[in-house]
Amino acid sequence: MNKIKIIADSTVDLSADIIKKYGIDIVPLHVSFPGDDADYLDGVTIDRNIVYKKVNESGNTPHTGAINVAEFINYFKKYIDEGYDILFTGIGSTMSSTVNNALIASQEFPEGRIEIVDSKNLSTGTGLLVVKMGDLRNEGKNVHEIVEEIRRLVPLVSAKFCINTLTYLYKGGRCSGMTMVVAHMLKIFVVAKVIDGKLTVYKKPRGHYIKAVDVQIDEFMHDLKDKNIDLSCVFITHSGYMDGEDKYIYDKLSPFVPKGNLHITEAGCVVSSHCGPKTIGILYILNHK
Repeated sequence: MNKIKIIADSTVDLSADIIKKYGIDIVPLHVSFPGDDADYLDGVTIDRNIVYKKVNESGNTPHTGAINVAEFINYFKKYIDEGYDILFTGIGSTMSSTVNNALIASQEFPEGRIEIVDSKNLSTGTGLLVVKMGDLRNEGKNVHEIVEEIRRLVPLVSAKFCINTLTYLYKGGRCSGMTMVVAHMLKIFVVAKVIDGKLTVYKKPRGHYIKAVDVQIDEFMHDLKDKNIDLSCVFITHSGYMDGEDKYIYDKLSPFVPKGNLHITEAGCVVSSHCGPKTIGILYILNHK
């Protein structure tokens, strides 16, 4: 049986410790700004703080671009030549052409050597699947056994986020100016959920931001009561500039998650470019729908 290399794109938002633990190769998406000829690589030549600084200075949100086919061929060739079979997943195909480009690139190599999984998710929603890939590989599963199990898990990923400001979504053309103004006036905060591969408005609590955070915690507790959470890995992922909400969630959840299985991670440039600062989510895999 060949060795297995797990490759993921930069939107998986995993910590350096997890990336190192599983030997994951991260391939960066592209980030660019209107009027700027530079092509930045997510997490390599640009970080989240620079994104926010440029948005504040220019008033423009960046464009994010998929990894192209030629780039994937180069990444894959290295490990195929070294005798690896490859598992790849990244941001869902309804949100980016990255996965489709990976699939096209995989066809340049011998059949069965590269398996591509459409996560139909983003951020650590995809990251959860990457961690599962690592665990299954460490159990001795081959690449085809792993991909079969991961595809079974794709619809079981629960990914939700509180969005503090709609400004980034508005500037990126993902919500109307009227929606943004009304939300601000009425102190409405959006809780978005990945449904059928798309980030969709799920609930709109009014009041303080912490109420939107509590919506996520309440749903976690409901799923926990129903014994419907895989507690081997739970993520709290945020886009920075938090006011303690990450610790608040951690303290609420940690009594129920085995030690070492609850992780706080930070979103990279791509997710932050679309959601803006102070976005935070709780992400886990359900045991059943």
